[in-house]
Parts: sequence; C-alpha cells; structure tokens
Amino acid sequence: MTTVTTETVETAAGLARITWHPAAGPRLVLAVSHGAGGGIEARDLAALAAALPARGVSVALVEQPWRVAGKKLAPAPKTLDSGWRGVWPALAAPGLPVISGGRSAGARVACRTAADLGAAGVLALSFPLHPPGRPEKTRAEELHAVGQAGVPLLIVQGGNDPFGRPGEFPPGYAPHVVVPHGDHGFAVPRRADIAQDEALAIIVDGVAGWTRSLG
Repeated sequence: MTTVTTETVETAAGLARITWHPAAGPRLVLAVSHGAGGGIEARDLAALAAALPARGVSVALVEQPWRVAGKKLAPAPKTLDSGWRGVWPALAAPGLPVISGGRSAGARVACRTAADLGAAGVLALSFPLHPPGRPEKTRAEELHAVGQAGVPLLIVQGGNDPFGRPGEFPPGYAPHVVVPHGDHGFAVPRRADIAQDEALAIIVDGVAGWTRSLG
C-alpha cells in the first residue's frame, strides 16, 4: 500500500496544495481539482483517489490557492487558470503523461488550459454547461476548445444535473459516462433504482476504462 503525501506549490495566484495518492507502478497521473463550492473531499474525487491507484493511475487532488487560504468564494476564471498553470510543473515532475481534470469549475479550468499545458487528456466531472435555469448562457465553447486541440476528452455527468443534463450538451460533446439520477454532486435520491455506491462505481469504472486508452 502506497503512502498519501501532501505538497504545497507556490503559484502566481498564491499557495496551492497537492495531495498525492500514488500508484505502485503508475502509467499516468490524473490531476483533478475541486469546484467553486467545495473541496477535494467531494464524493467523486474521493472515490477516484481511493480506487485508481490500484489500477495504475496516480491521483493528484489539487486545492486551488483560494481554498488553501480559507476563502469562501472562488476568484475569477483567469485567476483559477493561473493557479492551475502554477501547479502543473509539480504534476508533471514524475515524468508521466498527465490528465488534466476537475469537477464543475475545476472542469472548466482543465478545458481552458489543456492545450497550452500539453495535457494527455481532459476529465470533466459535472461540467457546468450553463447556470441552472439559464441554458442560453452556454459554456460549450470551452468543450469545443478541447476538441479543436485534439485532446482526448471524457465528460462524466449526472442524469439530473441542473447545470447541464446529458441531453443538453452539443452534438459531439455528449457525456460519455452518465450517472442515472445523479445531481451536480453525483448524489442520487434514496428511492432511485441505483444506490450511491453504485453511482460512484459507474464513475470509477468509466474513468478507469478511459485511462487505459491513453496509456
């Protein structure tokens, strides 16, 4: 069993923190960050960190500087991107391909920066396609940027996510992994025909299978 370690990284946006869940013989690094309303304890991030190292993928959970500083509100997208760019050298230090990922706002950061950073792929968990009830405020251009750069993209979405249900995504960018009944945090109702642990297993198995196609 490998040991979880933590390191801090100075970025232009402030001090970020990486919690490493290393694989014994890693073939890839999956770097994932949190959203604007939570941290790396999110159920999907925790599930990936617990399961993927046994499947040859080291997982790096990244806390943006604003979270490390104890602030309640996320800064502007430009600042989030700056923080992500600042941790990238540490993520790439093991010398392995790095998948750039995140949930919600973190997914948007991964999409916006993937091409410039040379990411091996992008994992978008609960991509916020639009604000709830505002489908006209689409952020689909951030997904298009990943596709246009030729970077592999995996979208994992809850079937009942108010920030973008699977059927709302543009052609060519439909979510590859859908969690039935899942909300923006992949929580499923108690009376749904799927249990919470089954929902998380769908995410883990979908991401693990995709990583095998990358290396």
